[in-house]
Amino acid sequence: MASIEEIAKRFGEILGVEAEPEDGMVEASKPRDLEVTVQGRPFKSEISMEIHFESLEEDGTALNHAEIVLLPEEIPDFTIALGKNGLPISALHNHWLFAEPSIMYLHVQSVERPEEFAQKLANSFKVLKK
Repeated sequence: MASIEEIAKRFGEILGVEAEPEDGMVEASKPRDLEVTVQGRPFKSEISMEIHFESLEEDGTALNHAEIVLLPEEIPDFTIALGKNGLPISALHNHWLFAEPSIMYLHVQSVERPEEFAQKLANSFKVLKK
């Protein structure tokens, strides 16, 4: 099996970002180019998609999970894309009541090879506006 560092590198390459291994977990942050305000103030702190894998097993599978930032109008196409790629949605919610435009946070997870999870996400991201 490849090292966690090698898998993290491929994981990041597929997603088009850097993926950093730390303490047996790999995190990749993929920014969204969204102009959002909260209570009328510019807001940038929680508009990146957070994508992780952890609990890597000898067979190359891991627990993969992501929190994806979406505009409400992106939800239908993105959930369809996730379904076509075989990724189950585990939650969909908001964080900010006074955000403009509204932003939603969709959680997805799987147990599979991290590279497969990353490719499925990358395929699904193609339907996003920005």
